[in-house]
Amino acid sequence: MKKFFFVSLLIPTLFSCSVNQHTLQKKYADLLTEESAKSHLTILASKEFAGRGTGQEGGKKTVEYIAKVFQELGLKPAVNGSYYQPVNLVKSSYVVEQFNLNNQTLVNAKDFYVTGSNAFRNFNASEIVFVGYGINTPSYSDYAGQNLAGKVVLVINEGEPMDASGNSLITGTSTLSDWSTSRSKRLQEVMKQNPALILSANSQAAEMIKRFGSRMTSGSYRLKSTDKETTNNSTAAPVVNITEATANQILAANNTSISKFKQTVSSTKKPNSSVLKASLNASMGSKKEDLFDPNVLGVIEGTDLKDEVLIISGHYDHDGVLPDGTFFPGADDNGSGTVGVMEVAKAFAAAKKAGKGPRRTILFMAFAAEEKGLLGSDFYSQNPVYPLANTVACLNMDMIGRIDNKHLEGNHNYIHAIGSEMLSSELKAINEKANQDFTQMELDYMYDDPKDPMRIYYRSDQYNLAKHNIPVIFYFSGLHPDYHTPNDTVDKINFPMMAKREKLVFHTAWEIANRDKKLVVDKTPPPASGR
Repeated sequence: MKKFFFVSLLIPTLFSCSVNQHTLQKKYADLLTEESAKSHLTILASKEFAGRGTGQEGGKKTVEYIAKVFQELGLKPAVNGSYYQPVNLVKSSYVVEQFNLNNQTLVNAKDFYVTGSNAFRNFNASEIVFVGYGINTPSYSDYAGQNLAGKVVLVINEGEPMDASGNSLITGTSTLSDWSTSRSKRLQEVMKQNPALILSANSQAAEMIKRFGSRMTSGSYRLKSTDKETTNNSTAAPVVNITEATANQILAANNTSISKFKQTVSSTKKPNSSVLKASLNASMGSKKEDLFDPNVLGVIEGTDLKDEVLIISGHYDHDGVLPDGTFFPGADDNGSGTVGVMEVAKAFAAAKKAGKGPRRTILFMAFAAEEKGLLGSDFYSQNPVYPLANTVACLNMDMIGRIDNKHLEGNHNYIHAIGSEMLSSELKAINEKANQDFTQMELDYMYDDPKDPMRIYYRSDQYNLAKHNIPVIFYFSGLHPDYHTPNDTVDKINFPMMAKREKLVFHTAWEIANRDKKLVVDKTPPPASGR
């Protein structure tokens, strides 16, 4: 009876604590408003911030903006008194400073596009060797009598000679040879002849240029090695992919064209290579540039469990501005997640100021160069500011502002919660309890399917923490038609849902940061193949 009396007194106390805790969380979550999110996002997705491109002025303005917000909120700089963790990047790009063909100036990614890795150099020629299909077999060779060493070579990079009946002169049947089915065979054959430069004409070049344009000149990015960097420029000839129209302008010197050449070969059943009088003057080649776009880190120090760290993250970079001036606002990708990080930081900073700060340390991090291959998070995972062994979880927001194709005609009150049970049997339950108690959204787990062809789990920054056995959730509102286009603009953001998704991250983070025991890591990580 005494024991029953004691328990009966304890139950109202526990219930009161639970209610008070619920009210406390809601108080700070309510600081995450549509208006505040819109204010931040309108700035980050504006032309002034120029698409937040890696190595571009817009990216520099973005990190300064985030650091200023962190400072105003009272977050401490996490990197030796700085909010910045420089990420050492190398940008490799193929630069065409000049390209004149028959005294006509052509523009890379507008009139042609180049594949190559040769050192920057000048190319000058007063003639071009036309080698037709570029095929070399005992029965048919476009190279007979031609010396290509050091020359500029024009090749038709598709198809093969056919007779009037539609049979291949190579196979003798209607079945095409591997000169047509292999993507690289004929170019490899041209390369064997040691030309200086290859002009590769095909019917798809114009469409490729129209579709990808200046994206072709954006180059590739990687983390800079700690070892001494070496220059690995190729000695192979660059391949200048030209349209059929450009090829025909060159062939006009011999009063022919691609179609006339094909007709001649078809009727005579013999190759018809020739030397064309044409001028070419070009300056182009591979260049490398060191970049130091930083991750932006702000921290709220925990109390009794401050040595354990929770990361709340999102990448700030997007596609920036292309050389032709095309601007990618990236409002959803990932202006929305960047704003989410700042907004959740605001709620925890207010709690900390009121003496209700988290027991565990929370690291708020805006990653650099995600669009270039998850490079900012990869750098952090190799150079952690806080030991990875003490990092209890990562909650990552990447695109939380839209309604995706799947839900457009259905329930808009949802979020994809990706990877929540990949490593920990507890994290999914914590997220679901937070959602049940506070936000009541549909939690969509479609991307947790091991057979997901998109492999979404591996395509954002949380993966670089997960591969170190750190439990993660990737919050994602899904793909839409404006993904990675100039149409990913602020006016298309669903701010009520964006704010609600931020609140779910806050409530889940609150539980992780304040529970007595850190999350268990008790599951085998999924294989990374197919990333």
